[in-house]
Amino acid sequence: MAFLVILGVFIFGAIIGSFLNVVIYRYNSSVSPLTGRSHCFSCGKVLSPLELIPIVSFLLSKRRCAGCGVRISWQYFIVEVLTGITFVLIFLLNKPIVETAFLLAIFSTLIVIAVYDLRHQIIPDGLVALFAVLGILNFLFAMGFTGLTQPPFLWMLAAGPLLFLPFWILWFVSRGQWLGLGDGKLALGIGWFLGMSLGATAIILAFWIGAGLAILMMGLQKVFKHSHYFGGSRLSMQSAIPFGPLLILAVFIVYFMQVNFFAQAGIFYLSL
Repeated sequence: MAFLVILGVFIFGAIIGSFLNVVIYRYNSSVSPLTGRSHCFSCGKVLSPLELIPIVSFLLSKRRCAGCGVRISWQYFIVEVLTGITFVLIFLLNKPIVETAFLLAIFSTLIVIAVYDLRHQIIPDGLVALFAVLGILNFLFAMGFTGLTQPPFLWMLAAGPLLFLPFWILWFVSRGQWLGLGDGKLALGIGWFLGMSLGATAIILAFWIGAGLAILMMGLQKVFKHSHYFGGSRLSMQSAIPFGPLLILAVFIVYFMQVNFFAQAGIFYLSL
């Protein structure tokens, strides 16, 4: 019985993931994600109900459009599976229903931001603002809207600007060359969602992941210098790597695994 419930939550998450893919492709375009039939971007073929089944239709189609045969991006499959897994992880937290709803909305928004940044190397202000508002509301509901003038809430409220400040300094000093201000705005929301302790941990972890990934990629380029996958644009210390997805990956790790670099030292310990 428990397995069937978890499977149902995963399927529901995959369905939401299918909608998130529509949001990612249509955001900041002339087409609303809430209107119009889903169709192939290459030939315009309207997708049938069978072609809209999350995960299953992608696998059965063998990654090709039935109309023109063009390859379908792995993004559809990955987002649907990732959203399904995320919904299961949130369900297993056994939070109150309102907090669960906020968490589902928060992590769905983060998935959209991460994939959109990977595709366009920009973090939309509207999505970041939505994430920040949801983060604050989630905290308020968790507290029961009590103690709004007490240190825990005030410290959490200050966490956003405090985590945004280092990003703004780097952006200002480098005139936007080292990183975009969108990453700082995302850090603002991370502070309001996770609090100072976990938020700072997520940002530090994101830098570590980014450094490790860059070193790994440059090493692979040297080993497989003639490979089709590494023979194109070369990665160097000056290469631009979207940092938003790394921040969001770190948020997932910190929230679900409760990683806290400051817990033992007792520093910045006021967080959710």
